[in-house]
Amino acid sequence: MNATPNKEFQQAAAAASRDATQRGRIAKALSGYYVKRDETRDRFRDWQGARTCAAAIKDDAIARLDTLVEQFATNIESHGAKVHWCPDAQSARDAILQIAADNKVRTVVKSKSMTSEEIHLNPALEKAGVDVLETDLGEFIMQLLGEPPFHIVFPAMHLDRGQISDLFKEKLGEPAAHSSPEELTLIARRVMRQKFCEADMGISGANFGIADIGAVSITENEGNARLATSLPRIHVVLMGIEKILPRMEDLALFLPMLAAAGAGQLITGYNTLISGPRAVGGNGGDGESDGPEQMHVVLLDNRRTALLADPAQRNALDCIRCGSCLNVCPVYKSIGGHSYGTTYSGPIGAAITPALCGLQEWKHLDYACSLCGACSEICPVKIDLHQHLLINRRTATQAKQAWWERYAYKAYAFLMRRQPLYTLAIKIGRLAQKFHSLINNTVLDPVRAWTSVRSFPKLAPRSFHEMWRERERNKSLRLLVPRDKEPEVLVTIERKNP
Repeated sequence: MNATPNKEFQQAAAAASRDATQRGRIAKALSGYYVKRDETRDRFRDWQGARTCAAAIKDDAIARLDTLVEQFATNIESHGAKVHWCPDAQSARDAILQIAADNKVRTVVKSKSMTSEEIHLNPALEKAGVDVLETDLGEFIMQLLGEPPFHIVFPAMHLDRGQISDLFKEKLGEPAAHSSPEELTLIARRVMRQKFCEADMGISGANFGIADIGAVSITENEGNARLATSLPRIHVVLMGIEKILPRMEDLALFLPMLAAAGAGQLITGYNTLISGPRAVGGNGGDGESDGPEQMHVVLLDNRRTALLADPAQRNALDCIRCGSCLNVCPVYKSIGGHSYGTTYSGPIGAAITPALCGLQEWKHLDYACSLCGACSEICPVKIDLHQHLLINRRTATQAKQAWWERYAYKAYAFLMRRQPLYTLAIKIGRLAQKFHSLINNTVLDPVRAWTSVRSFPKLAPRSFHEMWRERERNKSLRLLVPRDKEPEVLVTIERKNP
C-alpha cells in the first residue's frame, strides 16, 4: 500500500530538516534576496499603499472574474488566437496534446510555467512521443535531475555550483568540475539554442492576462520565453483563469511589484505583451509580421471556481506567484519545497492545495505552519495566508473529525468549564512533572512528539488565578509613610472592595 501524502510529507520533512547542508544553501540564497528586496521596496514612495492598491485591483478582478475572462477571451480571439476552455487538468492536457497531434509536433520548448507543473504536462507530452525541453535555466537543471521545481521563482535554489557542474558533466558530457556560473550558463545556452531552432511548438505560462486589450503578459529574466514564444511556428499559452487583470494600465503597478517581491529587482529583465500570432500586413507593410503562425490560449479552471465560490477563501486567487511568502516562511526554510509533495509549496501551497487537490487528503499542509504571520505581512497583494490555513483546519475538522479528537475536545471543554476540576488538574500536572524525567522521550512518554526535539515547558509554581485569589484575601495594604521631622510610622489602610 502506498504511503499517504501526510506520511510522505512527515518523512520528507524530517529528512530535509536534518540536512544542515541544504538548509545552509537555502539560507545563503535567501540572505542576498532579503537585502535586494528591502532596497527595492524602499524605492517605492509608499510600499504599503501599493500593496493596498494591488489587493483592491485583484479583489475586483476576482469578483468580476466571469465577465473579465469572457472579455479577455473575446479580445484575444479577435487578434487571431484560439481559446480553449478547460475545466480540469485532464482536459488541458488533452487540448495541448491535440494541438501537437494536429500539427505533427515533435519538439517542444517550454518557458517557465508552474501551471504546466500543476497539470503534469511534460510527462503527458513525452508519453505521446514529443521531445520537451525546459528553457528556464533553473527548470532545465531540475529537468536533468528528473525532479520538480524546488521553489516557485528559484527552481534550483537548493543546489550549489559544484552539484550543477557535476550534473552537466554527467548528463551533457561537459564541463570540467566546478565551472563558473558564466560557463555553466553558456553550456545550457548551447543546448537550448539548438532546440529553439528545431522546435515546432513553444509553450509558455502567463503572469497576467489583460482583459481590456486581449493580451498575455510574460515576465522573465533570461530571454528564453521570448524565444520560445516567437521562434516555433505554434505558441501555446497555459494560464489559470485567476491571472486576469482588468486593464493594461494595471501593469504599471503589478510589474514592478512582482519584480520587487519576487526577486528584489526594480523591474524584471524582459516584460513582454503578446496578443496573437503573426498578422498579415504587420509592421505597416503588405507582408507578415514576426511570430508564430498559430497562437492557442488554454484557460484552466481546475477547481479555481470552487475557491471563487467560497467568500472566505476566494482572495487566495489573488496570488501573483512571486514566491515571497516561501522566502520568509520558517517551515519552508527548514524543510524545502520538495517535502510538500505538491506543485505549490510553502504558505500559498498550504492554502490552495487542499482546495485544488482535496481537503482531507492534503489538510496536513495546513498544520505544517507556526502561524507566525510572516507570509501575510510580506504578501504584495495582502493575502491573509495564515488565516486561510486556519479556515482550512476548521473546515477539515468540521467535515471529518477523528473520534478521539471529538472526545478529547469534549473532555477539554468539560474541564475548562469547572474551575475546581481545572485547579485540581493543574496541581496534578505539577506533581506529575516532577516524575516526568523517569519516562522522558520514551515510548511511555505521552508528550514524546514534543520532548523528542525540545524540552517540555514546566508549569508555573502558581497560576494567575491562584495569585489573584491570594491578592483578594489580603484585605489591607501596609504602607510606610514618611512624616517630616517625625519618626516613620506604619499606617494601615483598609482596602475597600470596588
